[in-house]
Amino acid sequence: MSEHKSSKALVYLQGITKSFNVNGEHIPILPKIDLTVSKNEMVAIMGPSGSGKSTLLFILGLFLSPSEGNYIFDGQNILALDRGQQAQFRRDRIGFVLQGADMFDHSTVYENIEYPLIYARSKLSERSERIHRVLQQVKLTHRIHHSSNKLSGGEKQRVAIARALVNHPSIILADEPTGQLDADNTQQIMEYFRSISTTTDTAMIIVTHDSYVAGKCDKIVQIQNNQPASFKEI
Repeated sequence: MSEHKSSKALVYLQGITKSFNVNGEHIPILPKIDLTVSKNEMVAIMGPSGSGKSTLLFILGLFLSPSEGNYIFDGQNILALDRGQQAQFRRDRIGFVLQGADMFDHSTVYENIEYPLIYARSKLSERSERIHRVLQQVKLTHRIHHSSNKLSGGEKQRVAIARALVNHPSIILADEPTGQLDADNTQQIMEYFRSISTTTDTAMIIVTHDSYVAGKCDKIVQIQNNQPASFKEI
């Protein structure tokens, strides 16, 4: 892909691979991936277990370094940053939604969403307004002081989305965000994702096994074991 195209993309991956050496044996985990993601775009990552979907998400989230390839984010070479700079970049630009929502036990919805604001050292005076705003986006303001232990599965995932949004990320990385939800809650979560992507500049990359979830995205990336990725525009 040309340099001009990579400069226009929010995320631009070129030739990203990952492998590990185990007892002197070279173990390939992720095949060569070329990918572009634009602002507002929703991209689904699909493939069989062990094909490298979550590994790709960890690389995008700067928790793993690729063995080869280029990773450009909004025109910046992310792999050239040191670990401290990458941690700051991850905090400022990337939100995460995981399958299990990962609520903090015995804490309120407010406290769960406040945590990334504390980590980002945001002003105490700004936190309440920002937390209310993201809860409005997922229609959960009435639960703001409820214990996270008393929320339904769908409500927990909506709180996880609000928490991912609170620092105004450029992209949300979601790993099987509907994997533990029923059909009605899955539909609702995807409606929230679409609303967020169309009303903000936030892009989304969603690892999923669910064809319904993938069908609600703009593009599907199919990863097969040790094979180049294939793409499908929706």
